[in-house]
Amino acid sequence: MAEYDLRGRTKELAVRVIRLYRALPKGAEAQMIGRQLLRSGTSVGANYREGYRARSGPEFIAKMGACLRELDETTYWLELLVETDIMPADKLSSLDETNQLIAIFTTIIKNKKANLNNPS
Repeated sequence: MAEYDLRGRTKELAVRVIRLYRALPKGAEAQMIGRQLLRSGTSVGANYREGYRARSGPEFIAKMGACLRELDETTYWLELLVETDIMPADKLSSLDETNQLIAIFTTIIKNKKANLNNPS
């Protein structure tokens, strides 16, 4: 996958999360979950951009690992919004995107580790 594709996808995820946060009910539970979602969902793209500029393979893997952790956390907060009936599942297209990005970042990390362990 091209670097530009992931830059765009991770930025679009952040935009969706910001818009979702704005649309959340103003109740305490929704706002607490929303703040957590906002933090994790917007940090994926920032970590990806840092990782893309990494100075070494291990640094790249560490940043991609941070992306993966933030995506997993974002998925958790989105699931909570649905399971607590704060937001209907059909309003959360970001949930499917986070799962797709998790699969992509998992593959990137595995491939980079394999390349570091078996240089050509």
